[in-house]
Amino acid sequence: MENVCLDSLILKLHDVNAVKFGQYKLKCGLLTPIYIDLRVLVSHPSLMNQVSSLIYQRAQEEELKFDSVCGVPYTALPLATIICSTHELPMLIRRKEAKDYGTKRMVEGTIREGDTCLIIEDTVTSGTSILETAEVLYKEGLKVTDAIVLMDRAQGGVEKLASKGITLYPIISMFKLLNVLLAAERIDARTAQNVRKFIMDNNTFSTKEENGNGSPVTKKPCKDQSEELSYEDRAKLPNVHPLASKLLRIIEEKQSNLCVSADVTGCEELLQLADLLGPKICLLKTHVDILQDYTPSFSQALKALAEKHNFLIFEDRKFADIGNTVKHQYEGGLYQIASWSHIVNAHAVPGPGVVKGLSAVGKPMGRGCLLIAQMSSQGSLATGEYTQAVLKMAEEQPDFVLGFICTSKISKQPEFIHMTPGVRMQAGGDELGQQYTSPEEIICNKGSDVIIVGRGILGASNRLETAELYRKSGWEAYIKRLGRTSQ
Repeated sequence: MENVCLDSLILKLHDVNAVKFGQYKLKCGLLTPIYIDLRVLVSHPSLMNQVSSLIYQRAQEEELKFDSVCGVPYTALPLATIICSTHELPMLIRRKEAKDYGTKRMVEGTIREGDTCLIIEDTVTSGTSILETAEVLYKEGLKVTDAIVLMDRAQGGVEKLASKGITLYPIISMFKLLNVLLAAERIDARTAQNVRKFIMDNNTFSTKEENGNGSPVTKKPCKDQSEELSYEDRAKLPNVHPLASKLLRIIEEKQSNLCVSADVTGCEELLQLADLLGPKICLLKTHVDILQDYTPSFSQALKALAEKHNFLIFEDRKFADIGNTVKHQYEGGLYQIASWSHIVNAHAVPGPGVVKGLSAVGKPMGRGCLLIAQMSSQGSLATGEYTQAVLKMAEEQPDFVLGFICTSKISKQPEFIHMTPGVRMQAGGDELGQQYTSPEEIICNKGSDVIIVGRGILGASNRLETAELYRKSGWEAYIKRLGRTSQ
């Protein structure tokens, strides 16, 4: 591949603002001095064609053998499309999530078990996005041995993919890009040095290098926005909601991502339950309006138990009215929910006004809200476009919305907390349409943060022992998700 051709391409990428310098915050909270945004390519067809041609040329130079091509969604999809259309190659499309209708497939196209698929990507930092795509393809019976990327940030992606059996072939490295832009006087030496230092200091894969004395040193991995962060790491993020930070710290300290749904109808039983299970949980979820003997003294007693056992209270009120109405429902009435419940939740059906109404009361008190993005009941309408609208609403009001009630992780922003109901050791359902999923499936595979368990514990002969089983199962699933070993 001619250097002149690559130099010209790098300058063109800078011309269209696909390479930006300044201070850009990654989702993990790190500030990076360079940002690669290749999504702008779709507005520059000539440049798109040039990039696609270089990717195909690299595949030919390396004599890669493959039966189909798959672009990592979403930026690499048009690149893969151009390559496959121009050279008449079979293409596969990986969905980020299954459709709610039709075939509900995760991979579109003609799949032949045993075929080899070449993955195309636009930018690689840690290689996680390629691994996620490869995992989906593996489940379809396909093989993945190679991947081609336009821009390698040189932060450990090549090494990480190699450790998983995938060879990555970059077109442009970060250091090549800096050299070309520096030579063309697009950036100064100080900017180039700042970026080089950032790249070297923030490797996402453990590598051994030599220090000034010639002895080996191991660089500590730095997790970027595509990497899994621990509860503790997320609690320290600069933009995390203070209440979300508190919850994450509780989870880490107690090694419990268990929320018990205390669906009982008597105040005394609920208080006894909170006192018994308090040491095992991070959250206690209540339905205050089903209590048959509620008095204001009950809420004060519950607050005292939350402080004693270090858990938060989540009133599952599911507010779903106009802003002015929910404001009064939240702060007043018989239950005065805002005075004792740390967290509440709301449906997004009324629009952003429901959050604004709740926020007017709860934000000054340090409270937080979960939006209901998905539900575990059979036939729920909270799917697809509705879920995406909920996500957008949360992103617009992060000073009060701290996360979601959902069946699986819907946001890559680590500041948001995902909580999933309908959890039991054994998957299945009941006669009223409630669908149950295991703790490992929810935490390890679905990517949620907190398991919400009700009847699985309340219906047990020994609630304390059963709660401990759920706590242990949920925590071990989290440890597995991080790729650690249990302590």
